[in-house]
Amino acid sequence: MTADTPPVFEADFAAQFDTLLRWRRDVRHFLPTPITDADLRALLETAALAPSVGNAQPWRFVRVRSPRIRAHLADHVDAANAVAANAQPDLDRRAHYRSLKLHGLREAPEVVAVFSDEAPLAGYGLGRTTMHDTLRYSTVMAIHTLWLAARLRGIGVGWVSILDPATVTAMLETPEDWTLIAVLCLGYPEHPSTIPELERRDWQHREPVADRIIER
Repeated sequence: MTADTPPVFEADFAAQFDTLLRWRRDVRHFLPTPITDADLRALLETAALAPSVGNAQPWRFVRVRSPRIRAHLADHVDAANAVAANAQPDLDRRAHYRSLKLHGLREAPEVVAVFSDEAPLAGYGLGRTTMHDTLRYSTVMAIHTLWLAARLRGIGVGWVSILDPATVTAMLETPEDWTLIAVLCLGYPEHPSTIPELERRDWQHREPVADRIIER
């Protein structure tokens, strides 16, 4: 097969791919087993196969290895979680919220912050003149690609979103024209499941796709 010959994906592969999607879960509980540098490098290289507007490849990965920064990051997210819990509409919902484990920053073997470069040299601006956010959308595509590649290797990913981007950006001392898109926890899941944890914990169940399709 050459680079110009498209592969034929058989039914068995399609079924396996569907299974992969169903097992791609947001993970918060991690085993202490480390991820090898080779595996992490492979995940990031696979993430870079994601599509991007104008082939700009705006994703920037920051591997958080400093125990001090890790601790500050976890403390910051815990504080943001406390604020979010108090914003819930009633006492029952607040108690339910506080019972949820919403990050694995202290346990996950790896933490990677993903930024989008708002002014990449690559791509020469193609495709983003009228929709500049396509750079950020491209970075999200890289995150999803990484997520699937991780699940292939039995590695789970948790996206930490209850935080202040400016605070995290200052912690990590990244360039001013980088925008924080995600803080990811990576590691081997303690309790793998095809059912999202928030569904298992009765926070939010999956709703019918038909309810989200309209026609004009």
